[in-house]
Amino acid sequence: MVAFTVGRMREESPESQHNRQPDRARQSQACDADPQEAVQSQPAIELAEPAESADEPAAAPAQVPVVAVVLAAGFGTRFDARNPKQLVAVANKPVVCWSIEAFEYDPRITDIVVVVNPQVRDEVERLVDEGGYAKVRAIIEGGAERVDSTESALQMLADFGIPQDAKVLIHDSVRPFVERSSIDGCIDALDEFDAATVAMASTDTILITEDLGERKVVHAVPDRSDMFRAQTPQAFRFKTIRHAYELAARDPDFHPTDDTRVVVDYLPDTRVAIVAGSESNMKITTQDDLAMVKRFAFEATRKRAVDRVQGMVRPDEA
Repeated sequence: MVAFTVGRMREESPESQHNRQPDRARQSQACDADPQEAVQSQPAIELAEPAESADEPAAAPAQVPVVAVVLAAGFGTRFDARNPKQLVAVANKPVVCWSIEAFEYDPRITDIVVVVNPQVRDEVERLVDEGGYAKVRAIIEGGAERVDSTESALQMLADFGIPQDAKVLIHDSVRPFVERSSIDGCIDALDEFDAATVAMASTDTILITEDLGERKVVHAVPDRSDMFRAQTPQAFRFKTIRHAYELAARDPDFHPTDDTRVVVDYLPDTRVAIVAGSESNMKITTQDDLAMVKRFAFEATRKRAVDRVQGMVRPDEA
């Protein structure tokens, strides 16, 4: 079986990056390659050859692509505007590399797309080359907001002919220690649902507030058993997340903070499954968070070494 591949656009010639501009004004330039050339030279999906005779079993259908989109375009003002947190080293490895490896070493992931800020693109390309991350098919430039970066990735995948039923997992690069069980849980959930998100049950009581003059006051106290803290990856069938963003683009008040919100707001009939998260999958937001995530690095190194070995063994050899 041959999975969908979008081609290694970052290796295309610099001249090709002017061949296409996204239709929407708020999208930044999404990729360096001419998608038409890439599609012609490398088909989106290769179908298995038919059996030569009725006595032979039919070939297995082509594998549904499972694409990880790693969002690394943000410059958090609460961290250090001069030193992007996705490039900060934790246990001698940049945060973005930890996140890429979480998907690189999962044998169920077929392709990885990394979305970056233009200012760090060269550095991320260097890190990917040095790391030998073979599943990284493209490094593209994101936009000013998180949703712009997601849109750039979705547009690129559409341009390169990704199948509508492909599974797309969108992950914040500043959650470097996501568990493989969460990634695989998202992949499995998409067999039953069109959308899924990693989340942690809230151990704190959540207060819904309203404004009273200059002060916030409690408006409601929802049942804690229904409250979850969203994490990533957030996973979707490609046709679902693409359609949700197309609808959202028509809304002038479109300012969601994550991709699940886009589906919930614009495709309200779509059920979003909850996949169990973990404390290690915390988001690096401030300098104080670095000390907390460092304690997860050793265990992640051990687990991913196992994942890497398992990923090198073909199913028929296991």
